[in-house]
Amino acid sequence: MSAQSHHHIRTAGLRVTSGRVALLEVLDATPHADAETLYRALLPTVPSTSVQAVHNMLGDLTAAGLIRRIEPAGSPARYERRIGDNHHHIVCESCGAIEDVDCAVGEAPCLEPSSVSGFTVSSAEVVFWGTCPACQDVTATHKPSTIHQ
Repeated sequence: MSAQSHHHIRTAGLRVTSGRVALLEVLDATPHADAETLYRALLPTVPSTSVQAVHNMLGDLTAAGLIRRIEPAGSPARYERRIGDNHHHIVCESCGAIEDVDCAVGEAPCLEPSSVSGFTVSSAEVVFWGTCPACQDVTATHKPSTIHQ
């Protein structure tokens, strides 16, 4: 068990379990993973886990502020360990790859809304959409020839 993960879980007021520790370690290695991916990654170290247990752990760790849940349109919820800095994400429209994007401009919440309708703004979430380098390479490689005879 990672001493650091153990400490974070305990400090958040949660019971330290092998599943929670393993899940945090998997998220360190695979940011932006969905629950199904995390479940498959946990099976070798926590063979008694279930998809429902992973969802429960994700809910507990998110509520405790140890992980962040992001929900890009058209994608299952994704989870990451990078928390507290109000960063944003860029998503590949072709393959779904997700990367972090540091705050667009200024300090959190990074954006100033034109109207808040009485709300107190605590954060802003921006999702940029585009095509990742790998998908750009595939597209460039498979372009039809434009040479005319």
